[in-house]
Amino acid sequence: MDSFWQHLQNLTSAQSVITLGFYVLLVVVFAETGLFFGFFLPGDYLLFMAGLFCSTGRFDISIYTLVISLIAAGVLGNYTGYWFGKRAGPALFNKPNSFFFKKRHLVIAEEFYAKYGALALVLGRFFPIIRTFAPIFAGVVKVDQKKFALYNFIGCIAWVNTFTLGGFFLGLRYPHIKDYIHYVVFGLILVTTLPLIYAFIKRKLHRRENVKELN
Repeated sequence: MDSFWQHLQNLTSAQSVITLGFYVLLVVVFAETGLFFGFFLPGDYLLFMAGLFCSTGRFDISIYTLVISLIAAGVLGNYTGYWFGKRAGPALFNKPNSFFFKKRHLVIAEEFYAKYGALALVLGRFFPIIRTFAPIFAGVVKVDQKKFALYNFIGCIAWVNTFTLGGFFLGLRYPHIKDYIHYVVFGLILVTTLPLIYAFIKRKLHRRENVKELN
C-alpha cells in the first residue's frame, strides 16, 4: 500500500513524472486529458516544466519532438474520453462517487459546456478537471464527430504550445530559473487553480440565491 501511494505521489509531481521518462510523460498527459480518473494528475505545469527542463538540458529531447508528441497524446486522450462518454452515456450521472470518480466533476463540465458550447473543448483545456471531463461530457451528449475533431485539435495545439513553449523560452531567456523550480511550480499551481476556486464559489453563491428564491 505504501508503494502504491508513493507511485501516486510521483505521478502528481511534474518533476517526478519527467524524471521517470519521456513515455511516462506522454501517458500522464494522455490520462489527464481523457480518462475520468486522471483529473488529479498535473497538466498545465507538467507541460511548462517539460518545456523548461528541455531548454536547460535536464530533459534530453528535441523541443519539436516534445511538442508534437504532447499534442498527439492530448488529442488521443480527448478521443478516448469522448468515446467513453459516448458509450457510457447518461449512466455516468448515476455512477456512485469513488476515489477516482466524482460526479460533481462531470456536473462542472456540463455547466461549462452549457455556457460555452463546443468551444468548451478549446477553453476547457486550460482548466484542471474540466480538461478531463469536457471530452467525456461531449461524448455523453454525442457532439458531432467532425466538430469534436476540429475543436480537439485546436484546443490541444493551443494548450501544449502555450505552456510547453512558454517554459522552453523562459528557460532559454533565464537559464538560472532552474534553481527556483519550487517557486515556479507553486506559482503555476496557484494560477491554474484560481479559476476553479472562483467557479466553485460562484456556483455555491448561485445555488444559495436559488434556494432563497424558492423560500
